[in-house]
Amino acid sequence: MIKDNQRYFNRLHVVVDAITICIAYLLSWVLKFIILADPRGLSFLQYCIVLIPIIPLYLILYLAFNLYTSKRLQGRRLEGSNIIKANTIGLLLVMGTFFLLRSYNDYADYYSKTMLFYFYVINIGLETGVRNLIRIGLRRMRKSGFNLRHIIFVGYSSAAEAFIDRIRKNPQWGYKVKGILDDNKEIGYTYKGVPVLGTTDELEEILENNRLDEIALTLGLQEYYKLKRLVAACEKSGVHTKFVPDYNDIIPTRPYTEDLMGLPVVNIRHVPLTNTFNMIVKRAMDLAGAVVAIIVFSPVMLVTAVLVKATSKGPLIYKQERVGLHNQIFKMYKFRSMEVQSAKSEKKAWTVRNDPRVTVVGRFIRRTSIDELPQLFNILRGDMSLVGPRPERPFFVEKFREEIPRYMVKHQVRPGLTGWAQVNGYRGDTSIKKRIEYDLYYIENWTIGLDIKILFLTFFKGFVNKNAY
Repeated sequence: MIKDNQRYFNRLHVVVDAITICIAYLLSWVLKFIILADPRGLSFLQYCIVLIPIIPLYLILYLAFNLYTSKRLQGRRLEGSNIIKANTIGLLLVMGTFFLLRSYNDYADYYSKTMLFYFYVINIGLETGVRNLIRIGLRRMRKSGFNLRHIIFVGYSSAAEAFIDRIRKNPQWGYKVKGILDDNKEIGYTYKGVPVLGTTDELEEILENNRLDEIALTLGLQEYYKLKRLVAACEKSGVHTKFVPDYNDIIPTRPYTEDLMGLPVVNIRHVPLTNTFNMIVKRAMDLAGAVVAIIVFSPVMLVTAVLVKATSKGPLIYKQERVGLHNQIFKMYKFRSMEVQSAKSEKKAWTVRNDPRVTVVGRFIRRTSIDELPQLFNILRGDMSLVGPRPERPFFVEKFREEIPRYMVKHQVRPGLTGWAQVNGYRGDTSIKKRIEYDLYYIENWTIGLDIKILFLTFFKGFVNKNAY
């Protein structure tokens, strides 16, 4: 079975990665002290001692960045990107550890940081090369007829079509579809070259006369009453069987199954941030990032505060009700960028281009997003996160929840100072539907790497925006 084979392959892959890390580390030492003949502050043995914690650290990072996902399911570009991310985080963690230890131990001062950078570059190159060689080897094996998975589909449905479409787009998976058994399509009907071989009653006969590795049960919803009989036939054959539910039209998302003491439970949406470990990691990143950002931007905030108070009457900080995590209302902070107005007139008004309510200073700080900087204190309070869907006012939430499907899903995570929709241009007076699409992608595909990418892109795309006015 693919899952079992992948488990053994991953164990071997961990060993290969550990060896690769050792080789990259030794090569960086040779480059630094033998080829370039730089003076040594520490002995070779002392450098080897540092390698002991580096190996498990990097292997854990590789696991965190999905580098042990089946190569059938992960392309070279994504794998290469994850290798760079994992090694970058590893370099920062090791460098940070040495920085913290240098006050207590001279060892950290004498350790060559240049050699560590050589290791970073060499390890990325070696890891990428080794994984590409493995990929090429697996591909050649499949072309030679090895490591192929011969599969038959039982039931013609949208699930069957979707499975076939994905197999056609991803030949590296190594699937060979023998055909489909269905009670409603006539024999000989084909979908993208895959023929209907017979009815579901012929399943046992087909299994006896063909060598198959897998069976995919892809019945339509209206035919689920046949499942008990078909599963029994599949189990009797001993062929690995998988069930592909036909619910794409009902649940347009990425559900996942968990085991509740023997009871399989299908979760309609995969939200990585419901995991306690992920929540702790993200919260730690928020706290550290907010503190650093407050220190870095404190001169900008001080100047802005003086300009706002000097050019218009009213409070310095504008507090506005927004809907956050679990639909809870909180007060979001901003530098005041408009003339003071009544709560009733402000509550339901959307800011438009050349809005007369916006002050001269307000127009500049809104365009450059400086007005959003006080939300760093919302992050410290736990109302918001550095990255996440932007929060909206209660009035608009009530409006959009009726008009836009899945709008309320965004409240399953903390709202953010910046987000995936914002760095892709959906900010201000832009499509709410497209914004929600990007928000949902972020919620379902969250990783620390994605957060770092969004924060990086914010500096180039998020601060100054033509739709912010």
